[in-house]
Amino acid sequence: MSDTPETGRRSGELSPLELLRWTWRQLTSMRTALILLLLLALAAVPGSVIPQQGVDSLKTTQWQEAHPDLTPIYERLGLFNVYSSPWFAAIFVLLMVSLVGCIIPRTLVYLRAIKAPPPRAPRNLGRLPDHASYRTDDDVEEVLARARQVLKRRRYRVRPADAGDAAVSSERGYLREVGNLVFHLSVVVVLVGFAVGGLFGYKGGVILTVGTPFSNTLTQYDDFVPGRLFDPESMEPFCFTVDDFSVEWLVDGPRRGMSRGFSADTRYREDCTDQSGKEREHDLRVNHPLAIGGTDVFLIGHGYAPVITVRDGEGNIAATGPKPFLPQDQSLFSFGVVKASGAEPEQIGLEGVFFPTFFLNEDGDPVNLMGELNNPLLSLSVFTGDLNLGEPQSVYVLDKSKMSQVENPDGTPLRLDLQEGETVELPDGLGSVTFEGIEQWNRLQISKTPGKLVTLAGVVLALAGLLGSLFVRPRRVWVRARVVDGETLVEVAALDRSGGGDVRPEIDEVVAALRGADVVPTGEEKS
Repeated sequence: MSDTPETGRRSGELSPLELLRWTWRQLTSMRTALILLLLLALAAVPGSVIPQQGVDSLKTTQWQEAHPDLTPIYERLGLFNVYSSPWFAAIFVLLMVSLVGCIIPRTLVYLRAIKAPPPRAPRNLGRLPDHASYRTDDDVEEVLARARQVLKRRRYRVRPADAGDAAVSSERGYLREVGNLVFHLSVVVVLVGFAVGGLFGYKGGVILTVGTPFSNTLTQYDDFVPGRLFDPESMEPFCFTVDDFSVEWLVDGPRRGMSRGFSADTRYREDCTDQSGKEREHDLRVNHPLAIGGTDVFLIGHGYAPVITVRDGEGNIAATGPKPFLPQDQSLFSFGVVKASGAEPEQIGLEGVFFPTFFLNEDGDPVNLMGELNNPLLSLSVFTGDLNLGEPQSVYVLDKSKMSQVENPDGTPLRLDLQEGETVELPDGLGSVTFEGIEQWNRLQISKTPGKLVTLAGVVLALAGLLGSLFVRPRRVWVRARVVDGETLVEVAALDRSGGGDVRPEIDEVVAALRGADVVPTGEEKS
């Protein structure tokens, strides 16, 4: 391969500027935009399959404990925070650049095309697939003037008259291309809406027992995921309390005993800094969130919180109150822990399960029949030692690395099975555990998405653009007149630019309008 003397480069080798232009053309092509859109959809799949830290931190923690080998790999790849990962952001930004670089040039081309007059009429309209003709005694100028009026009334744009050309050219259906451009623009608008919400919004979760108040401050959340540009000052100062919680249970069929629907009676104030503010009520249900300003409160789950009191060997209360247990299946069979850090001389930890409806099957194994409270039972294992509370840990996980399990005299692990209202003494004077009662808790998701109206506008634009591109048919109609054997021969032809459209009715209607009440000829010339 020879060198070029002027540039010192090999023949066919691109300069840095040429390489940059080539890269830009490849990035802003429609093919690349479609590939990036497909990649973005594929990149979002792990966010739907793998529990996300920003959506449900409890479920994510449980998944990580169940898959200790995969967890480090997934964490390194950012699969627990897919939508905040650098690789997802890179695909998102490239897609935005590709779409903008693709749409803007097409828009400029369209603007030039929409200003251009319709093309001249072909010399021989009879060669077009759809045409008609007739003869009249009217002169050529009169026919052409009438054709201009007829076509304008039918919302065609008419080409200005050309000297020496006895024909009228017209076109309509420019909105079809507008629909295509609007549809592509709507994708950008939707992506911008998502970006605004992800940058300036936040999403948090909290578990509340019935009657527990909540204020919209960072310290009140169990988990909180802010956007990169989130400002804590933007949080609305609302507060609310769940006064009552009701569940509708299925009574028939294979899912008997499972919940079909649930709702929470909620009282709230939009500004808790103003104690004189009006208090409102809301029936919080699934897919029926509470909207306060720009923040939405969703009810996404429920469960039971056994009220447990732990006393140490000296009879002092080391821990008491409702402890939310996390459901393991649809029957609300639940798992939970109790951390009695105030116990002396050693801290006490309880770990176990809660059966809303306890039952022993034919093999003598304990099972839970349904989520309704028909025969509640609390089954706990007991651990003593150091709860290791100085290290970061979930409130729903018991760190047993510095603890030992309490055993029976025969060396088997101690298991406490408590009915509601029952107290069990621990061995060796460690204290006692009392199952006081049962409360219900609600899992709430609180989120603020500033860009949701932008996203909605993008969806509406997409629908409008799609309808325009589907139902608007771009068409061209030509009318030519000339004198033949002392009469004026009028030829009319039409062309459907979208393909597959039947333009013959359009030709017949134009001919009928030109001839007045005369019979409309179709196809061959008729005198």
